[in-house]
Amino acid sequence: MSRLARHLTALVAGFAALLVGAASGQAQDYPNRPIRMIVSFGPGTSTDVVTRLFSNALGAELGQTVVVENRPGAGGSIGTGAVAKAPPDGYILTMGTVGTHAINASLFARLSYDPVKDFVPLAFVGYTPTLLIVRKELPVTNVAELVALAKSRPDGITFASAGTGTSGHLAGELVKNKSGGKMVHVPYKEGGAAVTDVMTGQVQFMFYHPAGVLPHVQSGALRAIGVSSAKRSAAAPDVPTMIEQGFDGFDLVAWFGFYAPAGTPEPVVTRLRQASDKILANPDMIRQLRGQGVELLSMKGDELAAFTPREVTKWGQLVKQSGARID
Repeated sequence: MSRLARHLTALVAGFAALLVGAASGQAQDYPNRPIRMIVSFGPGTSTDVVTRLFSNALGAELGQTVVVENRPGAGGSIGTGAVAKAPPDGYILTMGTVGTHAINASLFARLSYDPVKDFVPLAFVGYTPTLLIVRKELPVTNVAELVALAKSRPDGITFASAGTGTSGHLAGELVKNKSGGKMVHVPYKEGGAAVTDVMTGQVQFMFYHPAGVLPHVQSGALRAIGVSSAKRSAAAPDVPTMIEQGFDGFDLVAWFGFYAPAGTPEPVVTRLRQASDKILANPDMIRQLRGQGVELLSMKGDELAAFTPREVTKWGQLVKQSGARID
């Protein structure tokens, strides 16, 4: 080997060592200031509740403050798009959902982000069926009676959702398509306002996460008459599934995933994944999440990496069937 070749080899080796050392130092130093966790939906929504539970535990585990920031709008695409464009340094993160990281990819003609390419998955936090809820004064106690009510009214009935193309919207469309009842979709900017209007009778029903409606069900302001998953919800075990009530193949669940912007340094990603794994294995956290209707499912490595692309494809088919589209 010539002197020049040896010199170049030494330079490359030294540069590689420098990069490794810098990455190691970055991992040891992270985090050294507060972290911002973006919630792409409004305060009090199921995503907000779950994110705050998780963020409190994450802050304790990392020894740093995690500030939750709500940026609702456009089915979660506003806040999620902001995170996609944020510096990939581990200080701006997001709690993604089935809407922001699966449905929106097919729903929006011009989405400001790519849920697969623009993000790194850190943890699968959990999944939840949605509950079909009606106000307590509505004279229905099951889905068959709800369908009968829709067919008895010339103008049908209305159903709310947290926005066009959300899991709640698609679940409502599935009920309409399978039952033949006239049901008109009323989209809201976020779920909290929609739940309020169900309680006041502005709309007749909606599908929503247990975290956002269980307190109202328990107080008697709302009645849950169906569950969107194939099996009953652990948070509401007395409520029959849609399948039990004659809606064959009705199995839709929402989920929550922890994401960082693409390009986040691997040592930081590793640190956040390790912290998340520890949090989600904690019995107290499991209890709190299950209290919100969230079921846990361990997902790591290749399975975690493949999850988002698979969900984009699955929900894309449902969006196409529903005809929902936002230009």
